[in-house]
Amino acid sequence: MKKLLLGIFTLVCFTTTSTVTAQDKGEPEFSKIDASPMDLVIFRNKNETPIARVIYSRPQKRDLEVFGKLVPYGKVWRTGANEATELTFYKDMKVADVTIKAGTYTLYTIPGEKEWTVILNNKTNTWGAYEYTEEEDKVRINVPVRQSSTTIEALSMAFEEANDGANLLIGWDDRYVKVPFKNVK
Repeated sequence: MKKLLLGIFTLVCFTTTSTVTAQDKGEPEFSKIDASPMDLVIFRNKNETPIARVIYSRPQKRDLEVFGKLVPYGKVWRTGANEATELTFYKDMKVADVTIKAGTYTLYTIPGEKEWTVILNNKTNTWGAYEYTEEEDKVRINVPVRQSSTTIEALSMAFEEANDGANLLIGWDDRYVKVPFKNVK
């Protein structure tokens, strides 16, 4: 027991000394891991050329009621946590029969019980949905809510290949949506 306590005491002293020494040398202090870590998904064609990419933060369910409570129905949501989610197209794509030029857009959603409105907005580099304005919308598309056969603990996004394009899957808790992107001909 004395050896265990001495070991813990030594570890605590070493850690404290290292931290103080690092601060004394002007070393940077790094932040802790975010509770909603940032993630990235990318869709590539068969030649490995990037077509689309999403950068988003992944909030956790943690036994909370997500939709209708944590994420209210009928209100614009940043589709993640922290910074607003951003979608980059590396080539022109069609969304809801609207041609979207290659570039980066903020991806907002308005969740509903049976349907979500998915929004691509021109204003980028924003935190949350506080700066959202409908005037900056590039396109809106309504997509049905689907039930997941398993619980999705952290907000998750993925691309799946589809006829003439790709679907962006956005899932959390017990549901998900598919957002279709079509190739421009």
